[in-house]
Amino acid sequence: MVTKRWLMWAGLLALALMPLQAQHEIAIAVDVESGLHVYRAYCFTCHGPEGASAPGVDFRRGEFRHGSSRQELMATIRNGIPGTAMPANNLDGDDLRRVMAYITSLHDFQASNVTLGNAERGSELFRGKGQCLTCHRVETQGSRVGPDLSEIGATRSAAFLERTLLDPTGAMLPQNRFVRGVTKDGKVIIGRRLNENTDTVQLIDEHENLLSFPKADLREYSSLRTSRMLSLKDKFSSAELGDLLAYLVSLKGSIQ
Repeated sequence: MVTKRWLMWAGLLALALMPLQAQHEIAIAVDVESGLHVYRAYCFTCHGPEGASAPGVDFRRGEFRHGSSRQELMATIRNGIPGTAMPANNLDGDDLRRVMAYITSLHDFQASNVTLGNAERGSELFRGKGQCLTCHRVETQGSRVGPDLSEIGATRSAAFLERTLLDPTGAMLPQNRFVRGVTKDGKVIIGRRLNENTDTVQLIDEHENLLSFPKADLREYSSLRTSRMLSLKDKFSSAELGDLLAYLVSLKGSIQ
């Protein structure tokens, strides 16, 4: 049986063998996603969904009233600004790093060189030609087989999304990998991992069935390295990709 420790080291080795740019993008994407939740808890009420609701501050444009370096901004978030509505926040180092990654991503998106098209046309492509709802879900529509995209525009830059559409395997995040298990009686199970601990693994299979298995009942267990998503490089024109990207970055779920 494959142990959890072996899987952890295998995952670290796979990450180490990736090009440095890919490693950086994956690390940032994970922090941005976690940072969104910190932002909602501590920043959303005053700064709004795109970081532009407080007077004199616009995270999208990199405009700040007190300091501009990373160290200065982290100090402002942690200590607040006396005499203003900006309070001190009791964030630990990890949460502070994550919310900084999210705030930075808002500016990175604004400064991205990716050409966005028409979000309304992109929505039609998403539901029609792209058949994206076959695997993904947006709000109450679609499948749960692949990752939910209801908030994808709040946690991923346009550049990262473009890379995902063109090279799904190269841009695939570790938490979105499918896993393959073989039971002791030879049944093969493939699905997206939802949760895992020392003794069990929970996943959703390709028919949207929620499954939970004791690891002791699996004679084989591995993480798949190839994305189940096909590249849209030869399926969509550059204009269509721009429209689809415009739709995806508009998906910000409940943070809107």
